[in-house]
Amino acid sequence: MRRQCIKVPRKKGEPARRILLGLEILDNSLKIGSDETFLYLPLSREPDTGELEGLPEGSELTFFDFEPLEKKPVPEDILGFTPAYEVIGDIALLEDEKLDAKTALKIADALLKTQPNIKSVVKPLTPVIGEFRVREFEVIAGEHRTETIHREYGCRYKVDLSRAYFTPRLSTERSRILSWIKEGDNVVDMFAGVGPYSILLAKSKKPSRVVAIDKNPEAVRYLKENISLNSAKNIEAIEGDAREEAKRFAGTADHVIMNLPHNAYEFLDSAVLLTKQGGIIHYYGITPEDDLFESSIELIRKAAEKAGRKVEVLEKRVVRSYAPHQYNICIEAKIL
Repeated sequence: MRRQCIKVPRKKGEPARRILLGLEILDNSLKIGSDETFLYLPLSREPDTGELEGLPEGSELTFFDFEPLEKKPVPEDILGFTPAYEVIGDIALLEDEKLDAKTALKIADALLKTQPNIKSVVKPLTPVIGEFRVREFEVIAGEHRTETIHREYGCRYKVDLSRAYFTPRLSTERSRILSWIKEGDNVVDMFAGVGPYSILLAKSKKPSRVVAIDKNPEAVRYLKENISLNSAKNIEAIEGDAREEAKRFAGTADHVIMNLPHNAYEFLDSAVLLTKQGGIIHYYGITPEDDLFESSIELIRKAAEKAGRKVEVLEKRVVRSYAPHQYNICIEAKIL
């Protein structure tokens, strides 16, 4: 199939591909062509004047005979509907706890047939429960395990889903928090889990120290293993209650991360205690759509006033939808 394309030196192919994707003119239905020297990137339409100015040096508009790209099967092709699931490492986690056994097995088989990266499919039997924030699971198909290694932003997190809570849905949020951290900052992660916030921050080498606290001994065991797995040097893993540990690190934190959205408000006194003058609390909550921020801001303000301090709200945002008419929110509050 002869098609207009961009001819680009092989070494500059990936930057050119990204530019064409951003312009939404790369034809993904055709295989990228190549010879010993050049790549040929198929176009879905005639480019407008000036659209190609940012392409790497040596790029040119030409024609090439392309082969159609074979469409890989997806679960929807087998099932006739789109299943709700998330992938953690090589484990697919079905999101609907109420799925009947027959439907769950049908979805699991479709996932294993079409997604080669998935080795195990599990279904939650309970919501996140208890002070350690864990769930019980049933392995529906594939390898009989709930432990995996999840990769995210160049970090690796080993986790057993039945022993410690982890979700990949906050990956963008974790990266956003990194943008707040300055070189030399001290960070306290009050509910660190297996370390997805703490290790990403520590590996960036911006903070001088990250204190990662969690009450769940299994989560801390994996946290310590993940610190080693990622060669993160400037991080201290602590098994303990964040309230008690806050007394040890009072007034030392430039940033306090409170990623315990259902119960973080119970620990605000300790978060204020941890925060140095001008330090920032990253507070997470689950709130109704008719009161997204104000009640939470008031709770933060009251905790600060109790300690004779003031609050300046720097940012407030919805992180994601959590349930019908409920949202996971984050508030950045400077403590003065």
